[in-house]
Amino acid sequence: MQPGWQVAISTTPLARPLVAALAAELGRHGAYPIVRLGTVDLDVFPFATEWAEHAPTEALEQLPSAMTRSTEELDARVIVFAPEAIAAGSSLAPDRRMALRRAGGVMRDVVAGKPWVSCPFPTEALAGDAGISLAEYTDVFFDACLRDWDAEGERMRRFAERFEHADEVRIVAPGTDVRMSVAARTFVVDDAHVNMPGGEFFTSPVEGTAEGVIEFSEYATALHGHRCEGVRLRFERGAVVEASARVGEEFLLAALETDEGARNLGELGIGCNEGIPKHVRQQWFDEKVAGTCHLALGQGFEECGGSNLSALHWDLVKDLAAGRIELDGETVQAHGRWLI
Repeated sequence: MQPGWQVAISTTPLARPLVAALAAELGRHGAYPIVRLGTVDLDVFPFATEWAEHAPTEALEQLPSAMTRSTEELDARVIVFAPEAIAAGSSLAPDRRMALRRAGGVMRDVVAGKPWVSCPFPTEALAGDAGISLAEYTDVFFDACLRDWDAEGERMRRFAERFEHADEVRIVAPGTDVRMSVAARTFVVDDAHVNMPGGEFFTSPVEGTAEGVIEFSEYATALHGHRCEGVRLRFERGAVVEASARVGEEFLLAALETDEGARNLGELGIGCNEGIPKHVRQQWFDEKVAGTCHLALGQGFEECGGSNLSALHWDLVKDLAAGRIELDGETVQAHGRWLI
């Protein structure tokens, strides 16, 4: 943080203790907090969900100009996930949610290149969804976050370098056999300088190369309060051509129609955080669990060489306890354990 910076803090009222601490820290640096409190994580603006339930359809496709102008003036962003209820946001019909995401897509260019950081905040809703107490969930949170990130970064970079020397990644598990090219793509190591907790390395696969089937049968996934379970995707030439879900299929199919890029693969990520003991049904933790991988539908990462554009970026996590990862035919991870 630099003196004079205007820093947006987007969260819900449940994260008030963290907001107060962040405001104090910004003050010590001579920067300013611009607090945006809403009810739904990742809403494009506070109370956007409630507004979109009643707004005319044509209004959903554009943001108010005042929001765009104020965002242009920001110097950095902090996003704190602190849901009051796991289903928060699910009352909005899928077609309206995706229209709102398309409108929010214009913000991508507005905030491009500006520093940001995101972090969950333990809430009763998150703990209840994970099936543990708030105290236990808070322990998971700190175990995941308070690590030797210099050492973690060095360890993950060794794995990432091996992936950068490969042309093809293949993921094999029961019900899953999918491959994609990563030739000449950069893998970014997440050592807790952007996401907190960190603990993954990722890239954008070469567009048009994903082929095969993957079943996300172990971990549920959620977006804007909509829970999907048992997701199965089949890729041809980089795009989803068949999709189904045991729970939440209607929302999954609506998400795939967000825009032209939504069916394409925007990310391959490999989880490496050994401080997260188990799946806690929250994507920001689950995608970092050691022995997992995740694929994201939609927006790619320019810094990795990705070029797919979409208002959607939806991570789906695959447990590899019964699977393996191959690089150019060589098994580099089996049953969640590294062989390199």
